[in-house]
Amino acid sequence: MAATPRFRKDAVAEQNTSAEQNTSAEQNTSAEQNTSAEQDPAEGAGRRHPVDETLPPLKMFTSGLQHVAAMYAGVVAPPMIVGPALGLTAKETAFLMGASLFTAGLATLLQTLGFWRVGARLPFVNGVSFAGVTPMIAIGKDRGHDGIAVIFGAIIVAGVLGFLLAPYFCKLVRFFPPVVTGTVITLIGVSLLPVAFNWAQGGDATAADHGSTTDIAMAAVTLVIVLALRKLLRGFLQQIAILLGLVIGTLIAIPVGITDFGALGDADLVGFPTPFHFGAPQFEIAAIVSMCIVMLVCMTESTADMLALGKIVGRPADERTIEGGLRADTLGSALSPLFNGFMCSAFAQNIGLVAMTKVRSRFVVAAGGVILVVLGLVPVAASVIALVPLPVLGGAGIVLFGSVAASGIQTLATAALEKGENALIVAAAVGVGLIPIAAPDFYHAFPEDMLVVLDSGISTGCVVAILLNLAFNHLGRKPDDEAGTEGEPTTDEQPRDPMTLPVAH
Repeated sequence: MAATPRFRKDAVAEQNTSAEQNTSAEQNTSAEQNTSAEQDPAEGAGRRHPVDETLPPLKMFTSGLQHVAAMYAGVVAPPMIVGPALGLTAKETAFLMGASLFTAGLATLLQTLGFWRVGARLPFVNGVSFAGVTPMIAIGKDRGHDGIAVIFGAIIVAGVLGFLLAPYFCKLVRFFPPVVTGTVITLIGVSLLPVAFNWAQGGDATAADHGSTTDIAMAAVTLVIVLALRKLLRGFLQQIAILLGLVIGTLIAIPVGITDFGALGDADLVGFPTPFHFGAPQFEIAAIVSMCIVMLVCMTESTADMLALGKIVGRPADERTIEGGLRADTLGSALSPLFNGFMCSAFAQNIGLVAMTKVRSRFVVAAGGVILVVLGLVPVAASVIALVPLPVLGGAGIVLFGSVAASGIQTLATAALEKGENALIVAAAVGVGLIPIAAPDFYHAFPEDMLVVLDSGISTGCVVAILLNLAFNHLGRKPDDEAGTEGEPTTDEQPRDPMTLPVAH
């Protein structure tokens, strides 16, 4: 039986319909209308909705810059992880960071401004997804430019597939309850933590000073600085505590002697992310399968984010809004490799920023998208980020990646683990997902093509969570019982769950 739509566009139409129903139905619909009126007073008064308002230029710029600051570290972190893992030079990694900023800006403009039926047209920020980091490393590790080409080919196929699936995927959200999304988000954070630990040791396991007390102490100092800033600062400065921690940590690292200025000297002041800079995309089946799984994860997270954001701004996200948002996500991802960028998805921390500042205009976020594009066209700006020593980045990374895992745990707290077999679903999915982390050689006897998927705890954990949720909470149930499936939130509960999504994807 088809799931009941979560939101309706026309509250007035509901009022007319309710008049023809029984008294109980009238009361329910009336309560629904009151909620809608509370959420959207501007439209009720005939004025332009705050989502569609434009602000004075200075406020538009500063508010947009605040969104950029809140997401900047999350955008540049994936290429900083993937580049060295693939054997790229510092200059090539800086190029990837600039490309990621550029493509994040384009994807954000697709979401906020949109065209045709593409874009949620909400203050929705897009950037490079953390979910793809581990699979991308597994695909291209130590393969240099060939590895990048295979990754880009897989992302293009996954993006096109996601674009075609968008009209149908928005109807399948009930198969991705908190028990699934919470498990996947937790695995994303846990899978990335070893990367932060390696950074804290210096990043190069073959170096003579790998894991030196100097490196680990520098990571510890940065960690303490970030935590202190989060505790002491308020508002905008608190939002950029990780960015400030990286700056302060880098300044402290200069006299210590672990800061490398080489990438900055080689960078151009102005440049354009040359299409297919690393060569034409290559298409390998195993890599495509892995990235398609990541795409489904990203679509799930973006759907949850749209539900939450729609409630915050007083414009509930109906199926058409979700469909448009998913199309923008997937189209942005498909086009991203053209400019040497990675897969794009929602940045949940910016939803919290909208809720905190009460600035609901989508044009503010569009201004942030323009700023990201400009930053992507200035390679020296990306190279400045490359100045951050790996131990400093490792200290901040513990907070950044740990907060992702913590957000997943918060999502699981809403998953009714005490009911049915939900706890068993989480236990099995997390257990399988941790295999590549706890026992890296566990699958050493399997064919090379299978390792692309198996070596990603995120991919394997996601598959296990989805299949077990279907087996325990859907198969064998009567259609009338599916609305009450353990672990699946009711229609009214679903918009609340995305607020616990990760700080950065």
